[in-house]
Amino acid sequence: MPELPDITAYISALESRIVGQPLQHIRLASPFLLRTANPPLSDAEGRIVRELRRIGKRIAFGLEGGLWLVLHLMIAGRLHWKSAGAKLAGRRSLAAFDFPNGSLVLTEAGTKHRASLHVASGEEGLQTLDPGGIDVLSSTPESFREALTAENRTLKRALTDPRILSGIGNAYSDEILHAAQLSPIALTQKLKPDEWERLFQATQQVLRSWTGRLGAEAITAFPEKVTAFREGMAVHGRYGKPCPRCGAKIQRIRYADNETNYCARCQTGGKVLADRSLSRLLGADWPRTLDELEALKRR
Repeated sequence: MPELPDITAYISALESRIVGQPLQHIRLASPFLLRTANPPLSDAEGRIVRELRRIGKRIAFGLEGGLWLVLHLMIAGRLHWKSAGAKLAGRRSLAAFDFPNGSLVLTEAGTKHRASLHVASGEEGLQTLDPGGIDVLSSTPESFREALTAENRTLKRALTDPRILSGIGNAYSDEILHAAQLSPIALTQKLKPDEWERLFQATQQVLRSWTGRLGAEAITAFPEKVTAFREGMAVHGRYGKPCPRCGAKIQRIRYADNETNYCARCQTGGKVLADRSLSRLLGADWPRTLDELEALKRR
């Protein structure tokens, strides 16, 4: 799922292309994309784009007259800048937003189409689509800690809850926790002062670093290949590969369609965290340490 750095890169690339331009026409290939009926989508056509905003992991297109189009890409939605009037070809193409200088095309891989488009009126209507998480990059250590300790949750779940923090998902939470050298299953209300400091600093550093890197790339070319698995990431998507800090193999916890990647040596004191599917299968034989895991693999 595109997260804060990716959404910011999209916005940077779009600002120079569509702000000040009229949205001439909206073409929907999938009627399921649109999740609102009032105001009607047709009201957006012909209006000039005045601004773009990030609302969590959503992109909000501010049109003249106080109308907003809010696009949530979900897991597999991606944006592409094409020549004006580009055709919507194939099942992946969901919609096109036509401007005088080009067309913004939305695609979504897979059969589960989860991307959504909402039409909202005014700031009040826009706020109803905001999950409410704090803006991490403008937060203070105190507001950051207060938000995360409102409930006693694991760090992984707290970091990725859009009601707590704005714009962080599976990929960058892995990177943040590795940078902070903290376990994904550590509880928020159990952290020590020095751990809070590491977590806050890591969150700021990881998000600023990747936002800057992707933003610089978006200046020269539209970000056509947004992915959760990027070259240069420390742990996310690197299961079985060496940790860039200590060299131990990256581990994972798999659940549903996602997985958490971490370094046992750097983050959990050498403890291998239980993977739901494999730990149930192995029961008492589940390895508790890296040494036990390697011994199991050699059997």
